[in-house]
Amino acid sequence: MKKIVLLLLLAVNISAQMRIIALSPSINENIYALGVGDKLVANTTYATYPKESIKLPKVGGYFSISLEKILMLKPTIVFMQKNNLDIKPKLEFLGIKTNLIASSSIQDIKNGILKIAKLTHADKKAKKLIEDIDKATIESKGILKDKKILIVFGRQFDLKSEVFISGNSVYFADIIKSSGNQNAYKELSSKQPLLSYEGIVKLNPDIIYILAHDLEIDDKQRLINPWLKLPITASKAKTIYVNTHKYASMPSYRVVKYIRDFTEVLKDAKSKFTTLQNQ
Repeated sequence: MKKIVLLLLLAVNISAQMRIIALSPSINENIYALGVGDKLVANTTYATYPKESIKLPKVGGYFSISLEKILMLKPTIVFMQKNNLDIKPKLEFLGIKTNLIASSSIQDIKNGILKIAKLTHADKKAKKLIEDIDKATIESKGILKDKKILIVFGRQFDLKSEVFISGNSVYFADIIKSSGNQNAYKELSSKQPLLSYEGIVKLNPDIIYILAHDLEIDDKQRLINPWLKLPITASKAKTIYVNTHKYASMPSYRVVKYIRDFTEVLKDAKSKFTTLQNQ
């Protein structure tokens, strides 16, 4: 019994001494969601959620991490994503533990939460976060089936230049597939896809979902208007939507919010397709 108590006390002591640096906004969000934000000693420039994140020291941006700033803060572990791999061997050579968190798929996001939770003794909270994601995913099923859905990134008020879209190597494609539908873009390349006007028409998506965070509400319709002029199913059915929330493009526990938004899009689109069929 004494041995068990000593081991528990040791685990608590190690956890209390933990000094974490998060090298991505999504990792930062997950750490706070797991209730261990007090162990964070630094994050990056774009880590602004929750608001407590803003006050922490910054060690750089996505591709401009300062090794010197990290060393000054004496972390016990640095959580990072693959864009920071060049700094990983340098930190480990200096005796600082690192942990790589993937975020390309929904399973990656859930695994990342579990990884952080295991190292910070926050397994109970991790279980709840993952249950919420799984529940939201289940609720998106069966609303529509086999519709071609195109996810678009950015704020382009005309279609004169190519647009960034979601390929099949990111979690947006997982969410579409889980709902019983399909990504309008079929290519399996891991590169960031770009589509021209002609390319969009060729794909002929049934639903278009534009992710444009911090867009002014008054600009939503202005963003949608060019798409309504295309000779595609989504313009005929008026199933073109805009999401202005930052969390929509954040591969953290907040993906649950995006999945719920996506579910509402499917419900509205179902109503519009029904109306179109009855005309």
